[in-house]
Amino acid sequence: MDLISPLNIAAIIFAILSITFLITFIISLKKHKKLKAAKNFMFMLFMLVISLLFATISFSLQGYNSLIHEELAAYVDIEPTGKQSFTAYFLFPDNTEAEFQLAGDELYVDAHILKWKSVANLFGLHTLYELDRVSGRYVDLKDETTKDRTIYSLASDKFIDIFSFRLEHEFLSFLVDAEYGSATFVNVKKDSKLKIMVSSTGLLIRNAD
Repeated sequence: MDLISPLNIAAIIFAILSITFLITFIISLKKHKKLKAAKNFMFMLFMLVISLLFATISFSLQGYNSLIHEELAAYVDIEPTGKQSFTAYFLFPDNTEAEFQLAGDELYVDAHILKWKSVANLFGLHTLYELDRVSGRYVDLKDETTKDRTIYSLASDKFIDIFSFRLEHEFLSFLVDAEYGSATFVNVKKDSKLKIMVSSTGLLIRNAD
């Protein structure tokens, strides 16, 4: 996330306001103006809570990417290694790489997608996504229930995950319009070069060529 983002700026502004009301609260106490001190104390707490809310949202969005239009999420090179087994080599837009040994007939990838309400757009929040998991998928349902299952995380480790944080805290509903998962899969019988794309409607896989 950009350190100089609207969310961080808002958090700093409200933190400064909180400090300002703290100072006026102390001054009011020294002048024995209890009613004014109480009001300043309440405003200080309110500003502090708002500042912490913006800071928490900003911090929890680390690992997510803004999605304004269809966007490349990863390139994937597929290399079959046997019957119902293959290696998937991922190359992400930030040039990081990952390699996964998968079992199945198909490559399966899913992601978390967050859509924000208009009020959140004012603070620079647009539709966000983060790839979540990759796995092998069997075409036959019997194989799916009896053969080896391989699944790996694609998400980055984070102290707070905004997707889970939103599901656990209803008060964020005034900011988040929708949060959902999206998945896509493709058959991998031969060597192939693929690209995983994300749009506002979800994930899709295309030939990289």
